[in-house]
Amino acid sequence: MTAAAADRDPGLQPERTRLAWRRTTLSATVVALLAVRQALHGGATQAALIAVSLSALAWLGFLVVAHRRMLRMEAARPAPLAPRGALTATLCTVALAVFAAAMLF
Repeated sequence: MTAAAADRDPGLQPERTRLAWRRTTLSATVVALLAVRQALHGGATQAALIAVSLSALAWLGFLVVAHRRMLRMEAARPAPLAPRGALTATLCTVALAVFAAAMLF
């Protein structure tokens, strides 16, 4: 690695990435809250309560990954997102979509 590469100023890239994680977390929060709303207005059946509980767990999992990533983005040269974190975020996002779709039926 050259000296110029080691001293590279990342500019606004970490800030944009942090903001993207915040937007995505907000979207996941809205999906989880809409699941709760749907369960309350659609009649709190056992299946709806299970879907809401699983949605809350998926939301919490995504929130943990996003929070850790945002904290790591504060470094001058943040490390790349670990494959485990990326997989967890992806699985939580897919799970939220599946549970939201299940709430409609």
